[in-house]
Amino acid sequence: MSLKPLGMVKTIVEAAGMGISYAYDDLIFLEHNSFLLQFTDNDHEVKVHVNSEADETTVQSDIERLQEVALKQAMQISRGTRYTLIPDGEDAIRIEFGD
Repeated sequence: MSLKPLGMVKTIVEAAGMGISYAYDDLIFLEHNSFLLQFTDNDHEVKVHVNSEADETTVQSDIERLQEVALKQAMQISRGTRYTLIPDGEDAIRIEFGD
């Protein structure tokens, strides 16, 4: 199992004017909850998944900004799917990915 390029993604996210709040396994949660990033098997590609409660047109400019910065770092940010955060107990959430 290779190490994921979290440092590179952090640099890209910060250069786009955003911040990372939490990274867990292959997921990267940003300071806002409109979308999250996910590492892929390709070290030069990250998927972006949009929160089902977010307005797609509102987050589109943020995603495009991330994609532009990523290209300058030889990294690709491709579109993933939508996801929903579901409470799962007192202190936990479950993430369901879908259309």
